Amino acid sequence: MKAVGLTHYLPIENPDSLIDVEIPHPGQPQGQDLLVRVEAISVNPVDTKLRAPRPGVEPAPRVLGFDAAGVVEAVGPDVTAFAPGDEVYYAGDVTRPGSNAQYQLADERIVARKPATLDFVEAAALPLTTLTAWELMFQRMPLQFDGAHHRGEHLLVVAGAGGVGSIAIQLGKHAGFTVIATASREESQAWCRQMGADHVIDHRQPLQPQLAALGVQQVEVALNFASTDAYWQQLGELLAPQGHVGLIVEPASELRIGDPYKAKCIGIHWEFMFARARFRTADMIEQHRILARTASLVDAGELRTTLTETLKPINATNLREAHRRLESGRTVGKLALAGWP
Repeated sequence: MKAVGLTHYLPIENPDSLIDVEIPHPGQPQGQDLLVRVEAISVNPVDTKLRAPRPGVEPAPRVLGFDAAGVVEAVGPDVTAFAPGDEVYYAGDVTRPGSNAQYQLADERIVARKPATLDFVEAAALPLTTLTAWELMFQRMPLQFDGAHHRGEHLLVVAGAGGVGSIAIQLGKHAGFTVIATASREESQAWCRQMGADHVIDHRQPLQPQLAALGVQQVEVALNFASTDAYWQQLGELLAPQGHVGLIVEPASELRIGDPYKAKCIGIHWEFMFARARFRTADMIEQHRILARTASLVDAGELRTTLTETLKPINATNLREAHRRLESGRTVGKLALAGWP
């Protein structure tokens, strides 16, 4: 079958960094696996990090990719929730071959039927970022999605125009927060407002004076989807006593977690979307439930896809271009690829 893979870890400018390959079909699914015919994929920073230059050669092409939408071709003997012909979407498992291939095996516990109102490419833009934001906000942090429980509270989303930020803004608005997003360019600021942000400030400038100009002296919750190190001290000073900070980017250096974090009893929460599948946790099925709930919200018009651009077809040239754009740090929303040549 067709796939895009790598054998050497090279700069994205090198045409051999991602190559078109023919690899064996994954075969008949076993256990709780689904065999999915992949129709569309999306790209995420994890793809570029796993592909980044380093020593080593893969004996067989390594296939990355952790966002997909497609059609169930076959099901394992222990599958209970899906049947051949179901249209699904999922973020996959970092310990298994990825979605940059025509067919992929995926555990049913991390898969859901895609939103009926979205096509495959619109759906492929959602899984990883939605799971990351939802797990962080409503499972790692003590926030409540339903009932506008957080009305009157402020949520600060650092890097609001990125893939995870675009979803977090929408989820925060649904939960009742006044959402303040950060973005540096006119295009990305407009996108944050389109996602529902009440205010947008520039993360290249000190945050406190910009918040003060809005009449906001402190925030109850901050989500940092950019450099953990760069905003650590600022967020500690901006957060209200007993507030919460959510993080997804590994720090480049040691963090000081004393004052103001200790003095204010600020909760520090980490999210890694692949943890459940990687460690086969007893609650793996939570990802199925989150994606199923997301599909219902999308179909009800309460959440929207964050897709901004589609490249066709799915091949090495277009995937290298997608990686190049991600590495530039200037992408807005999500970039996806659709259709095989």
